[in-house]
Amino acid sequence: MSAEAIGAFVSRMWDDEIVPQLVEYIRVPAKSPHFDRDWQANGHIEAVVRQAEAWCRSRPIPEMTLEVVRLPGRTPLLFFEIPGVGERTVLLYGHLDKQPEMIGWREGLGPWQPKIQDGKLYGRGGADDGYAVFASLTAILALRAQQIPHARCIGLIECCEESGSHDLPAYLGALAPRLGAVDFVIGLDSGCGNYEQLWVTTSLRGIAAGTLAVEVLAEGVHSGDASGVVPSSFRLARALLDRLDDSRTGEVIPRELHCEIPPERVAQAHAAGAILGDMTWKKFPYAGRTRPTTSDPGEAVLNRTWRPALSVTGADGLPAIADAGNVLRPRTSLKLSMRIPPRVDGEKATREMKRILEADPPHGAQVRFDADQGASGWDAPPAAAWLARALEAASQRHYGRPAAFMGEGGTIPFMGMLGERFPSAQFLITGVLGPHSNAHGPNEFLHIAYAKKLTACVAEVIAAHASRAE
Repeated sequence: MSAEAIGAFVSRMWDDEIVPQLVEYIRVPAKSPHFDRDWQANGHIEAVVRQAEAWCRSRPIPEMTLEVVRLPGRTPLLFFEIPGVGERTVLLYGHLDKQPEMIGWREGLGPWQPKIQDGKLYGRGGADDGYAVFASLTAILALRAQQIPHARCIGLIECCEESGSHDLPAYLGALAPRLGAVDFVIGLDSGCGNYEQLWVTTSLRGIAAGTLAVEVLAEGVHSGDASGVVPSSFRLARALLDRLDDSRTGEVIPRELHCEIPPERVAQAHAAGAILGDMTWKKFPYAGRTRPTTSDPGEAVLNRTWRPALSVTGADGLPAIADAGNVLRPRTSLKLSMRIPPRVDGEKATREMKRILEADPPHGAQVRFDADQGASGWDAPPAAAWLARALEAASQRHYGRPAAFMGEGGTIPFMGMLGERFPSAQFLITGVLGPHSNAHGPNEFLHIAYAKKLTACVAEVIAAHASRAE
């Protein structure tokens, strides 16, 4: 295998095919169903699925079968199958649905306004992870261009990942006879610690999310009349949050939301911290003199990968400051997002949060926690010898640096689903979301040069999977 030929082929495909496709993809506000209840009527998800389908059909792989699979009431799923050598099967995963707009985009940038600047493609969804379907097929095409064998490859490109992949189990069941015995899973929906080497995701946190609502009045009343007598719904909500985490440190209090961190993951976290140094915490756009919770690189990695953390991601019942009169508001609702360690069950975590928040309401207020997401994390099985060798070789050949291993703080429910369905499979979970790429937030970008090398690495690992000794 010629690394130079693989790299050159992939680079041409990115320049001539993938980047133009992603520019058009970014223009479409294909928000996940959780953020667009009228997704069917709006047709944006349909548009990006059709775009990906058309591009895949135009590729020179005559024996490939391709289908947009549709189950009633569910988002569509793009499925492809490419025959290969031997009896092994590689499953390649990605998604086409997107997060919502978010405020704070820099002047000249926008979620649906693709722009290439300094080698980065800005816009919502390109890196998270609309590129996956195009990169997956390009990796296979790169091998075929050199007549390098690969195993049978199947692709699952879903459209509700950003909503917790709630449609995916139904598709896995419906497609089970066609999936076969998958022994290698490649997912391109993760991140990288820097743009200088191949990063392999070893674990993913889960999530327990929902809305906490605190109601104290049937309607708002004059604050001068009621304050000091009627308890503030915001104060009560603040007190309830104290049951979940320490507001001084951010440490999550309930032990049921923690798990023991395996020694191997602790060692990997500190090794990743040694590579990244203070970039583990400096990569974030702090305001003013804000300091991180820790400046120890290894502990920073563990905090964002193996320890729970609570975020308040939205609120209702709070008028804009310009519209806020002297009124004691009747209710406060907060959207809570609890990231949980890889080995904590997501459904159990949401039930525990509900129990903690609703028990013994302060001042007898009406308190309700409605869970809307409970997804478990994922902890990768130990890498087989062939995979470890292939990852190291690919990273050295295309980046000139060794492969690095680190957990990620986000959630990809699909990984846990596949881990359960194919317990003996090996996994390569990786991605292009590195420093400042800001998935889900403003100014999201895809680092094009890094993505090219990552695609070449994926091609080499697929080849190694097919050629390894029994």
